[in-house]
Amino acid sequence: MATGTLPASFAGLKNKDNGLSFTKSVDFVKVCDLPRIKSQKQKVLVIRNSSSEIAEFQAASEGSPLLVPRQKYCESVHKTVRRKTRTVMVGNVAIGSEHPIRIQTMTTSDTKDVAATVEEVMRIADRGADLVRITVQGRKEADAAFDIKNTLVQKNYNIPLVADIHFAPAVALRVAECFDKIRVNPGNFADRRAQFEQLEYTEDDYQKELEHIEKVFTPLVEKCKKYGRAMRIGTNHGSLSDRIMSYYGDSPRGMVESAFEFARICRKLDFHNFVFSMKASNPVVMVQAYRLLLSEMYVAGWDYPLHLGVTEAGEGEDGRMKSAIGIGTLLQDGLGDTIRVSLTEPPELEIDPCRRLAQLGTKAANFQLGVAPFEEKHRRYFDFQRRSGQLPLQKEGDEVDYRGVLHRDGSVLMSVSLDQLKTPELLYKSLAAKLIVGMPFKDLATVDSILVRELPPLQDSDARLALKRLIDISMGVLTPLSEQLTKPLPNAIVVVNLKELSSGAHKLLPEGTRLAVSVRGDEPYEELDILKDVDAVMLLHHLPSTEEKVSRVHAGRRLFDYLEDNALNFPVIHHIEFQKGVHRDDLVIGAGSNAGAQLVDGLGDGLLLEAPDQDFDFLRNTSFNLLQGCRMRNTKTEYVSCPSCGRTLFDLQEISAEIREKTSHLPGVSIAIMGCIVNGPGEMADADFGYVGGAPGKIDLYVGKTVVKRGIEQATATDALIQLIKDHGRWVEPEVEE
Repeated sequence: MATGTLPASFAGLKNKDNGLSFTKSVDFVKVCDLPRIKSQKQKVLVIRNSSSEIAEFQAASEGSPLLVPRQKYCESVHKTVRRKTRTVMVGNVAIGSEHPIRIQTMTTSDTKDVAATVEEVMRIADRGADLVRITVQGRKEADAAFDIKNTLVQKNYNIPLVADIHFAPAVALRVAECFDKIRVNPGNFADRRAQFEQLEYTEDDYQKELEHIEKVFTPLVEKCKKYGRAMRIGTNHGSLSDRIMSYYGDSPRGMVESAFEFARICRKLDFHNFVFSMKASNPVVMVQAYRLLLSEMYVAGWDYPLHLGVTEAGEGEDGRMKSAIGIGTLLQDGLGDTIRVSLTEPPELEIDPCRRLAQLGTKAANFQLGVAPFEEKHRRYFDFQRRSGQLPLQKEGDEVDYRGVLHRDGSVLMSVSLDQLKTPELLYKSLAAKLIVGMPFKDLATVDSILVRELPPLQDSDARLALKRLIDISMGVLTPLSEQLTKPLPNAIVVVNLKELSSGAHKLLPEGTRLAVSVRGDEPYEELDILKDVDAVMLLHHLPSTEEKVSRVHAGRRLFDYLEDNALNFPVIHHIEFQKGVHRDDLVIGAGSNAGAQLVDGLGDGLLLEAPDQDFDFLRNTSFNLLQGCRMRNTKTEYVSCPSCGRTLFDLQEISAEIREKTSHLPGVSIAIMGCIVNGPGEMADADFGYVGGAPGKIDLYVGKTVVKRGIEQATATDALIQLIKDHGRWVEPEVEE
């Protein structure tokens, strides 16, 4: 039996044929009994530490040399149970699992403008925020921080203030004397700004870097202990140091290790009043990073609270959707103790969607929404790999082409009413079909299939012709079994449930009729077994809008695990019904949190969102936004847009709107709009082109992480950005609507 030692964080652990290897050694735990066991056809390494706690590791993906914890990242995989944490005090506000999910935002005014910042903080507090973060980038801002705090106290505003620190340890020491919490960015607190260079480190070199971090960071920890301050160790995917990226890659693993380096120093100094965050502009990366952080905290026995957020989420529905996908996914797993929705909008407008997300997470945890316990064996927690269902195939004898009813990158289905069928051309336009002489044709962002809950009467030839024309362009028309039996529509796809399948009612349909099966996901396995004998075009994962006890997320995970266990590769559409009167933000947050939580794990092939009194175009756009936010189907320009703060060197909201107006027609192109350099080049790793504030009134333009033009006058910078896109062959002229 092999024995040895491993770091408590297990960073860099490799699975080699001849045993274990690792690249550096810190915080060793005793390792003994290292059997390799087979679990679901995977080799699993079992490790026991000195506290007799078991940790299991497996390859991150098939064939990967990187072992990741097989240990849980949340309290339960079959219901929402809030993760137990210690309490962290930020002024008079307690953060942790025994307290409400705290809501926060960040000021956008110049911190040196004390009156403007105080006014902004008061507006934010009046909207119901629990904390407010203020950027403090230099000594002048640090001096202003004292005046801001004192003025607020005089006005009877005791909301805790958080100092946002980058590159400035001395400033952090100063402001810790008056603000309640210090946010440090491990990527740039002690390391230089990343140059995106691949560096080579020996073991001694790396240890010296860690000693330098400890020397720079220790005075701040000691001061926070002295003054009773809190701290957030907040990693940003966009501002990892060259050292971390060279050693661990530009990855969730690098994000976690960057934070752990600082956390170990805090623990060494017996300072525990801190929280973690793992932010990224890509919700998929953000979710993976938090899960990896949690899994390692479980192994290490750490119980620090979490601050959740998707950074540079953008504005409007896009920003809300990205935040709902990232934050909502983690809240559904009982993770998160304070949250911020980062929007390129006035900070007080972040509070309402933030509160709605917090309420969603609180409700799920309080009622422990879920399904009956099941063993989850197939979901990928730490690396994205999409489960792609088998798209419809053409069969001999088919009168129409069914191959286009679903899209390989993710499908959008919409519910169409009888009233809409009365005006076919308006319906075609609302489905985003191209019209040529009044006839519909599919385009890049055309709805793939429609659900018609009530078919038009047999004698309504105009409505039936409209449906036929959609079927002729390979748009699926789904309709319930009862409708098809009484008012048959040629070549429709018939929706049946498990009860109808087991009764044999579907056998009344003509031979060759295509089926879509609606399932809840929480049915007994013996009921689901009927799927083994069905040739279905797709499954609709659907729970009634009135369902209060079952979690859609956990029911979906159970369904996908069942399908994988039984080698059933049906495409699965997330079918979500919203009740009449639902607020738009609740719809976006509900869809992002429920469907997005599964799509970020690669589980699902599309969406069908129904809301009886919501605008049709809004529902269609929300569906496409959700797919794009989950890094699936790309149908419009992608924007990485920071929310603005006191560092911002131009009017972000105005410039963002101007750039979007001129470039929103470029699907496949990603543009970063950043107020300053702090996260600029790093977050632009996820963007093709970047517009970054370099100095007051001056803009720098980037291609990827590389600056290509500096100091452009702001008045001409948008046109220069467009020319840059043209120079790289990515520009197309916007279509003129006929």
